[in-house]
Amino acid sequence: MLHKTRGIVVRQVKYGETSLIVTIFTEKFGMQSYMVKGVRKSGISSGLRASQFQPSNILDLVVTHHDRQGLHHIRECQWARLYRTIDRDIRKQTVVIFMMEVLQKCLKQPDPMTELFQFTEDALVGLDEAEPLVSANFPIFFALHLTHFFGFRMEDSTVPEPFFLDLQEGIFIPEPPDHPHWADPVISDRISQFLKVTMPSDLPEIPLNRDLRRQLLEVCMQYYRLHLSDFGPLRSLPVLQTLLD
Repeated sequence: MLHKTRGIVVRQVKYGETSLIVTIFTEKFGMQSYMVKGVRKSGISSGLRASQFQPSNILDLVVTHHDRQGLHHIRECQWARLYRTIDRDIRKQTVVIFMMEVLQKCLKQPDPMTELFQFTEDALVGLDEAEPLVSANFPIFFALHLTHFFGFRMEDSTVPEPFFLDLQEGIFIPEPPDHPHWADPVISDRISQFLKVTMPSDLPEIPLNRDLRRQLLEVCMQYYRLHLSDFGPLRSLPVLQTLLD
């Protein structure tokens, strides 16, 4: 059967000499894989273009779908949004690669998650419209708020400063816990501020330098590894930490 759905491209892999296998987070079916034949060959007549399937692109799709089939096909594809800045900004491109890699590691089952899809789409649009200081803080914002959709969001601080973030329990406490998985008061305070931010435009109000951003990203990824099985190292993280001043 043919279905219409919006989709966010998460990953692409070259297949053979002319085709792609594309991983797309769809609004209707969740994370799915699609074979796109001949799209890398010049003079194609299918109407599909390889440029449409770059990670983070937001598309309107007509796709085949069978519940018992792992690899589906795309019959029609149109841009749902054309970015204004992401395609021309190397820092933002690195941020979206990080976002897509984290998303793929979290989404293990091909189930529809409409609220998560909307959050991800809004985040990409927000990043496209963001000023440089907003985009520098954006990976931390995305990583912390993404946890809400997978059931391990941190509880914001309700204790007086200074406090410590217990990464194992996802709570802020007045003293370091008995295990080694915790963040010091400076990092804990910044994470608490990020948890209070609901709009990306407010991100510049959080005082950060390059070293603090690096530390916060490391703590976020440690938190993911503690709460998600098989959440290994991210290829995009070293590049991201280098670029985000």
